[in-house]
Amino acid sequence: MIGDALSIVFSFAFAYYFRTNIDSRPYFFENEIRDFILTSIVLLPVWIILLYSLGLYSRRVIGRHILELWRLFLASLLGVMLIITFDFFTKSSITGGSLFPVRTIPVYIVCFCFLTLSFVRSIISLIRRLSLRHSVGLIKVLIIGNSHNTTELLMGIRPETGFDVVAVVARNEFIPKDSRQLKFGHAAKAIAKKHPDAIIYTANDDLEKVNKLAVDNHMLFYYSPPADSIITMSRDVDFLAGVPVLRVRPTPLIGAARVYKRIIDIVLGGIITIVALPIMGIIWLLQKILDPHAPAIYRDIRLTRFNRRFGLLKFRSIKQEYCGLTAEEAFAKMGKSPEYAARYRANGDFLSDDPRYTKFGNFLRRTSLDELPQLFNVLRGDISLIGPRALQPIELKNYGDRGLILSVKSGLTGLAQVSGRRNISFNERRALDVYYVQNWTIALDIQIFFRTIISILRQEGAR
Repeated sequence: MIGDALSIVFSFAFAYYFRTNIDSRPYFFENEIRDFILTSIVLLPVWIILLYSLGLYSRRVIGRHILELWRLFLASLLGVMLIITFDFFTKSSITGGSLFPVRTIPVYIVCFCFLTLSFVRSIISLIRRLSLRHSVGLIKVLIIGNSHNTTELLMGIRPETGFDVVAVVARNEFIPKDSRQLKFGHAAKAIAKKHPDAIIYTANDDLEKVNKLAVDNHMLFYYSPPADSIITMSRDVDFLAGVPVLRVRPTPLIGAARVYKRIIDIVLGGIITIVALPIMGIIWLLQKILDPHAPAIYRDIRLTRFNRRFGLLKFRSIKQEYCGLTAEEAFAKMGKSPEYAARYRANGDFLSDDPRYTKFGNFLRRTSLDELPQLFNVLRGDISLIGPRALQPIELKNYGDRGLILSVKSGLTGLAQVSGRRNISFNERRALDVYYVQNWTIALDIQIFFRTIISILRQEGAR
């Protein structure tokens, strides 16, 4: 994508240079080269969306040279046509006049764009092939299953495929002699010792069990169905070393979708942070006035994507002596019976008369203002604006689907938070988090964002 963006900007600049310095025909226009470059940069998102729409970031197109070249030419032509249409209706507010006063310039842009995109992509492909040949960037694979597909994969996987088999769990009859040194008796032992990036499963039974193993260990999961399976007729099946392989994704939030979501987090999160800075400054001052010796903001250790620990920032709403303690530890410190903590957990981690919180802290929680410092976590990339609730490490044992929930970044707000907050049970909140992970869309994120605003305005915070 970066290579495409640079190619497009270069094509605009070179088309102008070619027309004004190499093409000997006279011309009559005053636009400068910076106008062309600025316009190409402003319209880059349109080009990238067009390239994406034509499948030019898909494995099904990349590598199929004739198809890729045809679509690159089509993208170059359509891109310039869109810009001509834009220029016709706006008369180019950037340049102050028509962007293409000479007809040959858009023709040059089409040609140079096609040639540059093709050249840069060829260079990137060459670099990738050389990297794979030197074992850089290979996906380390664990193959599991007593199947002839196991044999075919072990014999056919080479560095140029992008995969490297580091372990296999199967009977000897399905493992070629020169691959027997890769054999393990149990998948768990192979994972612990070889740390593979992906599992390829070739058998029919225990499919869900092996998929869960991959999800819990944050690994890619591929299913290689038998040759006579109807699944091989699916257009979503790829072929690895001549063997049909279907990638099973725990969430749609992968690849390009993660890039789009991160861009939204940075742009929208940055805007909200700027707007919220004065409010955060006022809350910080009030915290210091009410309790000068205690920090206004504290870090709570939470979990995010791939079980990574990070410090979640919050305005302190708990009395200083209980900060950093679990609910059980805090209640024990204040002399409450174990039944008190049990009631807290049974009630969905909530008590209406929770003695740990200050009066100002209760106000912050009721209005959700205590969450504002998490915007800095969003900008840092610890969490996303929208996602599952950030779990505390102690809560993991209560989450049967923890591997699935931790396959995406946690969120400042999420589906569970806007679906009743404390009015729904722990199991219902967990089910909503799982639903979000498995059914993510940008439209769902937009819906949750606006429902969060309504929830805040109604003061439906953590009362």
